[in-house]
Amino acid sequence: MSKQGPKFNISEAEIRAVYRQGEDAVVALVTALLDRLTAVEARLEKLENQQKKTSRNSSKPPSGDGFGKRTKSLRKKSGRRSGGQPGHSGSTLEWREQVDQVVRHEVTACQACGESLSTVSAVDYEHRQVHDLPPQRLQVIEHQSVVKCCPRCAELSRGQFPANVTVPVQYGSRLRGLMMYLMNAQLLPSDRTREVLSEVFGCNISEGTLYNARLQCYERLAPVEEQIKQRLGRASVLHGDETGLRVNYKLWWLHVASTSALTYYFVHQKRGREAIDEMAVLPNFKGISVHDGWASYFTYSCTHALCNAHHLRELRFIAERYKQSWATAMMRLLTTIKARVDSAKAEGHTALSKQQLTGFKVLYQGLLTHGFKANPPPPVVANALKKRGRKKQSPPKNLLDRLKRHDAAVLAFMRDFHVPFDNNQAERDVRMMKLKQKISGCFRSADGARQFCRIRGYISTLRKQGLPVLDALTSTFIGSPVLPSFQPE
Repeated sequence: MSKQGPKFNISEAEIRAVYRQGEDAVVALVTALLDRLTAVEARLEKLENQQKKTSRNSSKPPSGDGFGKRTKSLRKKSGRRSGGQPGHSGSTLEWREQVDQVVRHEVTACQACGESLSTVSAVDYEHRQVHDLPPQRLQVIEHQSVVKCCPRCAELSRGQFPANVTVPVQYGSRLRGLMMYLMNAQLLPSDRTREVLSEVFGCNISEGTLYNARLQCYERLAPVEEQIKQRLGRASVLHGDETGLRVNYKLWWLHVASTSALTYYFVHQKRGREAIDEMAVLPNFKGISVHDGWASYFTYSCTHALCNAHHLRELRFIAERYKQSWATAMMRLLTTIKARVDSAKAEGHTALSKQQLTGFKVLYQGLLTHGFKANPPPPVVANALKKRGRKKQSPPKNLLDRLKRHDAAVLAFMRDFHVPFDNNQAERDVRMMKLKQKISGCFRSADGARQFCRIRGYISTLRKQGLPVLDALTSTFIGSPVLPSFQPE
């Protein structure tokens, strides 16, 4: 037998040879074969679980589902037709009383008899308006500092150039703001940004110029980012998430802390506690932290709330893969509680009644009990060799343990109406950073990743508050970046 255990294709002669060695040899052979069989079954179950997972029943992204037909969605049908709904005002081009240019199309001859109309006065005009862009070209503005000589003391005095005009020839703040808008708001890589600027404005921008502008924008937004971070640290409800980020072909981690009004991104080589500490938002946070259950978050002393969108996907997987009824019932219970909370909010209530809270909690605990009965812990084998680490469990048992251990965090949205049902806020903020990687690939350096994160966090904050992004980026290069609101939500 090899060091990896006996082969399954043992010949009859080999079996008889083991038999002749005595009872202990037979027991050792059967035990080893059973161990191998158990390992193969566990590996097979793991592979089958991976095959059964989709974006509907796990955290797998939709892009990994392939081109197969998609069935059931977690969303409920609204019963409305697609497109504009009755009563919707719509959005169309409006007639303008003030126009920038009038083009008249003369008629010089009668369309019936051919008589000349060149000297005939018009009796009426038909009007049509076209909304279009003017021809685009780069405008060169020359700044001249007037020099005058004092007739009294002969001292030369000079006019002051604007603060943002610092060298003999440079690109202006509006063009540099547009560079940042294309690279950080529209997520274009540097080559495509240069191509757009060349095609639209006829200016050939070097890659070095783009990166110098990004560095300048990054440095000037440092105080704004610090204010965003400080305000997030005092939020009542804070969303957090993390995802992999490629930096110089190595796996780094992008962390996000956000609310519905503010976004802060942080990139680090690590995913866990070390990175979150350096991010410097959660260590002193006293509010409610909403996250997906990553263990490092639970090491902080704030109140925790878990993302139930994750739970619904995991429960759907267990219901489909393992055919366990408690998982289907738990999905129904969580969505029922959410519907009741939403209904209570719409009716102007600030909390569910004590009777409702108690009833839902009893149902929740009852379903957990039912689930644990369907997934008992593995039997303890006497005199079995103890293995290091946590004993391997099935996906249903792992989820049940989490739902029981963190039941207060799972049902936080039920007790406090300020707590959302899911962590979609942070996941939406992370999603755009993943899109950046799909479009542009990995970051070439850690400095480039950090610069992008600060500028993108600023842009995300502006968009959440309905502030114009391009104008704000332009103002950054003038030296007075637009400040978002830092008022409590």
